[in-house]
Amino acid sequence: MIFVVTRMKVVSEKRMELSQTIASLTGSIRKEKGCRRCDCCQSIDDENRLFLLEEWDTHEDFMTHLKSESFSVIRGAMNLLREPYERNHYTTKLIREE
Repeated sequence: MIFVVTRMKVVSEKRMELSQTIASLTGSIRKEKGCRRCDCCQSIDDENRLFLLEEWDTHEDFMTHLKSESFSVIRGAMNLLREPYERNHYTTKLIREE
């Protein structure tokens, strides 16, 4: 499983616009093959710090997502950021507890 964390620092006046753009896309992203999670969160310490949290079944599913129209829209919305975003990918193994 691939866990992706994108950290964004948005221009204060554009926070609502970016939040609404991401919120409008999360439903369609969640329907993409292999998507287990796609959520946007806001920092409790800084309202202009947003996090996009994604979980994908496979690296291939995530790479397909990076070529999607939804991702193109998100990438275009990155011009609303105060500073460059930071994206980290983590590969994990799902362990089921019994």
